[in-house]
Amino acid sequence: MSTPLETRSSRTATAPGAPSGQGAAERTELAWPRPAQAWYAVGVFALGLMFNFLDRGVIGLLVQPIEHDLHLNDTQVGLLMGPAFIIFYVVLGLPIARLVDSRSRRAIIGVGVVLWSLTTALCGLARSFGFFFLCRIGVGVGEACNGPATYSLMADLFPKERLARAISVMQFGFVAGSGISTLLAGAIISFVSHVDVVHVPLVGALRPWQVTFLAVGLPGLVVALLYTTIIEPLRRGRMNAPPGAGLPARRAIPLRAVARFINQNRTTYAPMFLSLALQSIVTFGILNWSATFFVRTYGWTIPQFALANGLTLLVLMPIGLIPGSMLAEHWTRQGRDDAHMRVTLLSSLAYAPTAIVFAMMPSAPLALTFLGLGYLVSSLQFGPINAAMQIVTPNEMRGQVTALYLFIFNTFGSGLAPLVIALVTNRIIGSEAKIGESIVLTAAVLEPLVLIIMWAGLKPYARSVARARAWA
Repeated sequence: MSTPLETRSSRTATAPGAPSGQGAAERTELAWPRPAQAWYAVGVFALGLMFNFLDRGVIGLLVQPIEHDLHLNDTQVGLLMGPAFIIFYVVLGLPIARLVDSRSRRAIIGVGVVLWSLTTALCGLARSFGFFFLCRIGVGVGEACNGPATYSLMADLFPKERLARAISVMQFGFVAGSGISTLLAGAIISFVSHVDVVHVPLVGALRPWQVTFLAVGLPGLVVALLYTTIIEPLRRGRMNAPPGAGLPARRAIPLRAVARFINQNRTTYAPMFLSLALQSIVTFGILNWSATFFVRTYGWTIPQFALANGLTLLVLMPIGLIPGSMLAEHWTRQGRDDAHMRVTLLSSLAYAPTAIVFAMMPSAPLALTFLGLGYLVSSLQFGPINAAMQIVTPNEMRGQVTALYLFIFNTFGSGLAPLVIALVTNRIIGSEAKIGESIVLTAAVLEPLVLIIMWAGLKPYARSVARARAWA
């Protein structure tokens, strides 16, 4: 088991006429973790993130068989994809985040991985909507442990000038999870499609889609063990560094202090949160319903789409990860305090047209091409946007502010996005065969709003970055 790195203390001279207190001011300089320790942790985080999105994303490929076997409609499956996943995040997200700011972050993530892996596997035993709904709640609760703790750790493992690149590398886990969930689900469905049921030892007869949930859920239990091998780094970037700087506080900062800080910096946080919310509806609406769109519009099978989309995602999305963070680093060196949000705006500007037009294409290959372009340009912002949040948030409240950020991300993305597309299909378009029109309409309305809001937040964000330089 690793332990926090030691600190180095040094005395700094006091300028003539400056307040001296009891004499020379003592400043604690915290040693950064060794690169090998930091990058090993990134590898573990990436693996955890891969299973995170593997477990949450596989349901999008199994809509048709789930609806058939459990006698559900699009709206009910939308509830399973979204609200069921985030419903207890509302209740438990903040308490978990407060623990992140005052307790062992790696332990919190490890417990979360165990919980979401087990409940994903239990989805494979579902024989009713109610049981399935409860299992998806468990997946959401487990994954609520991951984001705040992981990003808090990352900000203490790497200096802010290298943070975006480190987060971009970690996001390979997101890419792998999203791509592998597609390929794996498609392969399993194809492999067992010639039989009605599969006999699993100790479990009994299961449908092919149920076997898929077991196959992607159970391996996550092994990943949970890896979190015992990473370092718990010293904490840095506090507004008010206490004695014993770098060690976790005994108690989390009061909620009213967090609320006051967010309110004082509302012109920075509001554009980030609101643009994230609207962008997530479009992005995750497409991720969750694209398989169904290809089946209903072009007559593809699920395994056919799974192979094509999985390979497209795995090939194109990684291309943008590192260049996006490098561009943020370049603009930072030029003195642009808004560098990270500027890259995010650029990425969103390129993504908007692909999100709107991909479902309008007359053929499946063209639709897949624009879907792939969307994967590529959207990945430019993965590192910068997540680093941006950590840079302008002090350490003692990073877990809680990140939890709010991820709550919005999950509520609107994983939670509401699938349901929004389903409701547009059922209530506005009026035909489940025209799911593509629902995607186009949603993206055409929301994407311009995303760009306007992001642009409005650039200057306030830059001012927050400048203020954050004073933190210890």
